[in-house]
Amino acid sequence: MAQLARQALKRRAGPRRRRRAEEAEAAAAEAAATADLERLLPPAGESEVLLPEAAPRARLRLRHLLVLLSFLGVVLVPALATAWYLYVRAEDQYASTTAFTVQAADAGSSLDVMGEVGSLFGGNVSKDAEILYQFIQSEEMVARIDARLNLRALYGRHYDRDPLFGLAPGATIEDLVEHWGRMVRIAFDSATGLTEIRALAFDPAEAREIARAIIAESTERINALSQQARSDATRYAREELDASLERLARAREALTAFRVRTQIVDPSADLQGQMGLLSTLQAQMAETLIELDLLRETAREGDPRLVQLERRIEVIQARIDEERARIGGGAGPAGQNYATVVAEFERLNLEREFAEQAYRSALSARDAAVAEAQRQNRYLATYVAPTLAESSRYPEREMILGIVALFLVLGWGVMVLVAYSIRDSR
Repeated sequence: MAQLARQALKRRAGPRRRRRAEEAEAAAAEAAATADLERLLPPAGESEVLLPEAAPRARLRLRHLLVLLSFLGVVLVPALATAWYLYVRAEDQYASTTAFTVQAADAGSSLDVMGEVGSLFGGNVSKDAEILYQFIQSEEMVARIDARLNLRALYGRHYDRDPLFGLAPGATIEDLVEHWGRMVRIAFDSATGLTEIRALAFDPAEAREIARAIIAESTERINALSQQARSDATRYAREELDASLERLARAREALTAFRVRTQIVDPSADLQGQMGLLSTLQAQMAETLIELDLLRETAREGDPRLVQLERRIEVIQARIDEERARIGGGAGPAGQNYATVVAEFERLNLEREFAEQAYRSALSARDAAVAEAQRQNRYLATYVAPTLAESSRYPEREMILGIVALFLVLGWGVMVLVAYSIRDSR
């Protein structure tokens, strides 16, 4: 309040009085600072400096003991127990590594081969590789390899000593699949289609046998997928070929039945023969008429030669009329109309030709489909054969112990912070 009053007086006073008041305040402040410094400095003839009184020394309290005990119980003891189990009870595990990819047996040009190499490192990956990646982790794969190698006996051999990394006796197929996920590690690169497998076992030879069994089963599955793809690709072509073959057989049977009924192998050839016969009769008729005209100029009426030529002309004309009637629609072979027989033969023959052409087209399409299916056949390319380990690298004891200790410390720290927060809030 006094300070506010002085400030009010300063504002009311003139500039000279205000300046004198400020000088008086500055002098008072300097005098107060000098007095404080003299109190801190030692008296004349003494060298000791008077310092402020130090804070009292901290004492060990119950909460400090509780924090220490919690660290021992939550962090140190579990970490030591984990280290004891890992280095004393856990059995050594050996790893066998193999790697493969799915390739297409495409017998194309060198440019196509370069295109495949480019697709291998940056293009689209075959869906077969992804299918195989899922198949290796499936229950079917585990059951197949269990039937080959008896995985339950291999993984459950040391269960009494190492229950954490071993398989329990009498494990079901679901338990075996879960344990398989821990013992067989798969790295799949969806960008390149490369798959790397690391199989673990308690013996290096057994680990390699598991890796080999995985390769064998994967190869069999890829072959099955390729066979199914070939069957699907050629099924439609085979169906078309079978339909065209049946059509051709029906057309040939109908033509054979026509020939048996009419006793004519080829009506076209028979018609040509009939036309030739008609031409011959017409030539004979012309010769006979010429001969009759010449004989009439020299012979008398009633000459037997004239009668014979006239009779010959009548016989030739009757034969010509009969042949024309047969060709023009009279009674043909087997009592049928000749024009109808020829028309039926032409229809049956045309159907047979169409059936043969369709059969040849279907046969070519089937051959092309089979060739394309064979060209796109897929196979398993193993670029790293299953290895045989010489030393045990698993379980990764240092890493496991470090992870366990880290999480124990983090959990203990969170617990202590929560406890102190509750204490402070109270």
